[in-house]
Amino acid sequence: METESLNRKNSSRKSSVVNGNGEAAAKVEADGGGEVTLKAKMSLINGCTVIVGSIIGSGIFVSPTGVLMYTGSVNLALIVWVVSGIFSMVGAYCYAELGTMITKSGADYAYIMETFGPFMAFIRLWIECMIVRPCSQAIVALTFSVYVLKPFFPECTPPEDAARLLAVCCILILTFVNCWDVKWATAVQDIFTYAKLLALFIIIASGMYQLYLGHTEYFTFENTDTKVTSLALSFYSGLFAYNGWNYLNFIIEELKDPVKNLPRAIAISCILVTLVYVLANVSFYTILSPDEVLGSQAVAVTYAERAFGAIAWTIPVFVALSTFGAVNGILLTSSRLFYAGANEGQMPEILTMIQIQRFTPTPAVLAMALLSMLYLTVSDIFALINYVGFATWLSIGVAVLCLPWLRWAQPNLPRPIRVPLIFPIVYLLATVFVTVVPMYASPVETGYGILMILSSIPVYLVFIAWKNKPMWFQKTMGGFTQALQKMMMVVRPKSSSK
Repeated sequence: METESLNRKNSSRKSSVVNGNGEAAAKVEADGGGEVTLKAKMSLINGCTVIVGSIIGSGIFVSPTGVLMYTGSVNLALIVWVVSGIFSMVGAYCYAELGTMITKSGADYAYIMETFGPFMAFIRLWIECMIVRPCSQAIVALTFSVYVLKPFFPECTPPEDAARLLAVCCILILTFVNCWDVKWATAVQDIFTYAKLLALFIIIASGMYQLYLGHTEYFTFENTDTKVTSLALSFYSGLFAYNGWNYLNFIIEELKDPVKNLPRAIAISCILVTLVYVLANVSFYTILSPDEVLGSQAVAVTYAERAFGAIAWTIPVFVALSTFGAVNGILLTSSRLFYAGANEGQMPEILTMIQIQRFTPTPAVLAMALLSMLYLTVSDIFALINYVGFATWLSIGVAVLCLPWLRWAQPNLPRPIRVPLIFPIVYLLATVFVTVVPMYASPVETGYGILMILSSIPVYLVFIAWKNKPMWFQKTMGGFTQALQKMMMVVRPKSSSK
């Protein structure tokens, strides 16, 4: 059962028991009787806002520097932004077939489970829960702190320790909000989504005015870096900004008429985000030289100082609000992954549980917050992007591989949407490029990424594949779970039980 359903105190009553084996169960009943279930209430517009809101976060305010760092020239950087948008659109189109063919919760986790079995699915779950989500949250929190601190350090880079401490404060505040009340968390998400859209609109409008005045001197291919490895690393930064296009698949069961609305939402959202990103980058380069962009940790702040003069402070405020909301969004949506994994017996039971008074997924939120703060021991945003980029595109590539594999292995599966095979083939070739080539260009970050992925193997062997565990092991784990339950006052929703 989803957290949103549990949070409706006025329409439900909750009672809980712990049985003799120490297993927690929660029963939720609606006023009219029966179990509370998810309803397909999301329209096409709602689907578009989910995708747009999931994609647009800190990336557009961080990645311009990373893309230009590896491309060398403004024109090639803009091409990378366009190609990254097309790449994401192709991947999302492939997910449209998978999402309407395999309708289980969990999106790519469910697709890999259905196609390649529990071991590969667990690796995907491990990558998402242990690397992608917390690392992305650390990146966004660091971006928030840099934009908040930059006005106080206009002539230099904000101190690393100060940025990290402020990022920790950001995560802790939002962890409290998400543990206290889901309504608070969703309200924060709505408010701060408007802030980031307003910031981008202001930047784009001012940039179009600069273009009208004829400021095009920086749009050249001068100093282009022609190395293939550099180009691949530039796509890491570009694609990081588009990360989130697959989030609608996580809630496809709540979308009205998904066969029609899913591909439409994907097309509208990805085109819109690509236009916004490219126009925002064009705006940056109407005023800022490549050297100024490369020398800035907060591109939008530098742009605002040059474009808006006395009211330049408004842009870093809007960007800080945007990134604050993005951190909240990651915390808010992560519980879906834990539920999907637990329903397959691949996640610790404690992470699926709900706080009995606040009706919030407290253990999942706390786990995500602790992991994110662990990643904050690294303050280099672009190193973190390389960690998350390798893991993300490798695992999503495996999910897209499910499409041609199932065409061959299970040709009779119902396919309401049938994607031409050229799309997954192109996507897989591009995935190979953005995962294999950077191994040579950035071996240290890629090596850490591989080690984090490989760490899933002993965890899988001990906790999942090993079925006949000794009694002392079972009692220890059961006692640990019960202790955490009592500490956080949490129980497992009825529909989460295996």
